[in-house]
Amino acid sequence: MNVPLRSFLADLFRIAVAAAHPAGSLPPLLPAPPSGRLIVLAAGKAAGSMAEVTENFYLDHLMFDPQRFSGIAVARHGYGRTTRIIRMIEAGHPIPDAAGLKAASDALDLAAGAGADDLVLVLMSGGASANWIAPTAGISFEDKQSVTRGLLRSGANIVEINTLRKHLSNIKGGRLARHAHPAKIVTIAISDVPGDDPSAIGSGPTVPDPTTLADARALVDKYKLDLPASVIAALNDAKNESPKPGDAAFANTSFALAARPADSMRAAEAAVRAAGYDCISLGPDVEGEAREVAAAHAKLAREQRAKGARVAIISGGELTVTIRGQGRGGPNQEYALALAMELTGMPKVAALAGDTDGTDGGAGSASDPAGAVLDGETVGRAKALGLDPAAFLDQNNSTAFFEALGDLLTPGPTYTNVNDFRAIVVDSL
Repeated sequence: MNVPLRSFLADLFRIAVAAAHPAGSLPPLLPAPPSGRLIVLAAGKAAGSMAEVTENFYLDHLMFDPQRFSGIAVARHGYGRTTRIIRMIEAGHPIPDAAGLKAASDALDLAAGAGADDLVLVLMSGGASANWIAPTAGISFEDKQSVTRGLLRSGANIVEINTLRKHLSNIKGGRLARHAHPAKIVTIAISDVPGDDPSAIGSGPTVPDPTTLADARALVDKYKLDLPASVIAALNDAKNESPKPGDAAFANTSFALAARPADSMRAAEAAVRAAGYDCISLGPDVEGEAREVAAAHAKLAREQRAKGARVAIISGGELTVTIRGQGRGGPNQEYALALAMELTGMPKVAALAGDTDGTDGGAGSASDPAGAVLDGETVGRAKALGLDPAAFLDQNNSTAFFEALGDLLTPGPTYTNVNDFRAIVVDSL
């Protein structure tokens, strides 16, 4: 086991995560306090930390009147933070639960009660789509859960998943802005989507939606989704079209990004170069089937070894897994397992793949692994234990594979989320 390279990779992961935490990036973007009330609505895996930073800014730095301050924040179970005024709720992710249903309802009530002198500050981060659940008329909560399960198993990417979600919701796809109108609405987001599209982050509750019902129906056909009859009916009902640019709901709104995947990539690249390695950055928006991307990255690593390079190959983005087996794992762990097989026997090479939010797939527990670490000896060590890597990959059982080796990445909740971070270090021989 190459301990020095693995330690370096762990440092890179911590650096990438730290660059995306709201403690440093959020305060400069927070707006001046309103003449009326300040209503904070936060959702997603960073909701707790964003709410915590926001309270500190207004209450401690600006001495804003707490009597005019209210709000609600909802994050994944285990991702809550201690807040003073903003009510903190923990809810299900990736499968929504009743807590998310209640949190969305309460957020909509707060928004609807806002007046023209009030400021509705919306703090968005990845995971908000699952944490804010407000089914459109005719769709039950159980139907929404069924849709989510089908989408997660289909191999659809996050933009596609959110396209469907936005047309089945009373809060997503710009609809929260309709509820808060005519108040001033300021949205600040931590991006976890390729391209940092505001309409895709948390399913864009306060911005115009460029996708349509027709787009959503096309995705049902593309992935051959077996959906409840109520969902099919909703997707054929013109009343469920999302608000578009020019809608009056967006007349007094603004949107800003506090942290992006590119910010984490830049921080990691600087650390790589400071350590004396060359750096090949494949960018923050890599997408594709996890095992196929792993094969392409392994090929690049072998090419660099053949050149005698001392290099780190870093990438971000969000990979997908088409589930065929009955195992446990997520895109980062599946990528790591496929990569380990491709790099078998390669000396002085190691890699890490992890989700910056601290969890990768799993059952929705805050203790789920974020990913895994590996090196050229991983497969050899596994076979010495009687483990067949190919069999684990066939069953999408990457968690069990790396658990047996003690190679799971388990940082716990990071209270931010700018998607995946992957790095392959090829050292000189």
